[in-house]
Amino acid sequence: MAFYVQKYGGTSVGSLERINAVANKVLNYKKSGHDLIVVVSAMSGETNRLIGLANGITPDPSERELDVLLSTGEQITIALLTMALQKLGAKARSYTGAQVHILTDAAHSKARILDIDGERAKRDLADGFIVVVAGFQGVDKLGNITTLGRGGSDTTAVALAAALKADECQIFTDVDGVYTTDPRVVSDARRLERITFEEMLEMASLGSKVLQIRAVEFAGKYNVPLRVVSSFEESEGTLITYEEDGMEQALISGIAFNRDEAKLTILGVPDQPGVAYRILGPIGEANIEVDMIIQNVGADATTDFTFTVHRNDYQKALSLLQSTAKELGAREILGDDKIVKVSIVGVGMRSHAGIASTMFKTLAGEGINIRMISTSEIKISVVVDEKYLELAVRALHTAFELEKSSENVEKTKH
Repeated sequence: MAFYVQKYGGTSVGSLERINAVANKVLNYKKSGHDLIVVVSAMSGETNRLIGLANGITPDPSERELDVLLSTGEQITIALLTMALQKLGAKARSYTGAQVHILTDAAHSKARILDIDGERAKRDLADGFIVVVAGFQGVDKLGNITTLGRGGSDTTAVALAAALKADECQIFTDVDGVYTTDPRVVSDARRLERITFEEMLEMASLGSKVLQIRAVEFAGKYNVPLRVVSSFEESEGTLITYEEDGMEQALISGIAFNRDEAKLTILGVPDQPGVAYRILGPIGEANIEVDMIIQNVGADATTDFTFTVHRNDYQKALSLLQSTAKELGAREILGDDKIVKVSIVGVGMRSHAGIASTMFKTLAGEGINIRMISTSEIKISVVVDEKYLELAVRALHTAFELEKSSENVEKTKH
């Protein structure tokens, strides 16, 4: 018998029909002898409806009251799912985040979990209940309702699994696992049976939308095995766990990409200490996140400085950079918001040379010019023109034989 924390997202509970389907799925797990805590999101579209109501009252609602309002979305789902389970004859009980004492800091709309008192849930589990918990929400030390921000229900599920020492945290969603890349771009993308926390963090940060970064970080920190699995079809999904000694690792596990990139270059600034801060300081103060950075030193004691930002921040960053350019006496400002980032990810890179050269050779063979390069121990990212995104992803997917499992790749080499 195992103890699972399961999380069902908005599309999984998007209608009464789907809530009943989730109830049947949960009950089948319970009948198999497993203990279950079920974390749910608001029904799909409900959070947007609630935000619309708030904006109908005022365009600038207080964050405290918005949290009070938005937390009701999950409260509706936990009550309906519990009713559906009870109708099927199951012992089930629902709780809000506050009722299971998910203690957070006081940062409304983006609160972080500080502690969980799971005693109430433990007692219910011991008495044979299925415990249904509202995701996305908690309570601060003063008793104020808080919400955890985007992807908060994933974080709730992982935190409960960590606090109560679940055997596995299962994220049920509208995809049946983590793929080598987006199947909408590469038709023969392959579902991965397992991937490491490190790889999943890179994939999530580089544009893969399957899991939220905070949930993966939390799972990695507390060593909670995490499984992404489909709500709508039977599948083993993808297990996210630590790298195991002796585990056969593919060179590359996946290809991630991000369409929302923009690039800015300031040419001919003085090559002297503090210039990077003078360029990026105002950008950071404006709460604009900088991703990749390249600095080139010229022969005339000047330097060229290039960095990327989210495309939504492009115009704001450009105007700040123009002010900085005047102060520094820079020669020119260049900007491009028609670029994308493509990244290959894999812990297998650590022990294999030649990965970068294969990537660059593949892109060159397709006539794709690389604008910027960034590397870490388990990833290589390149910036290319937006029009080449799908071509680049498909070519790299083929070059690294990602459509094949690691066993099949070995067979083709012999």
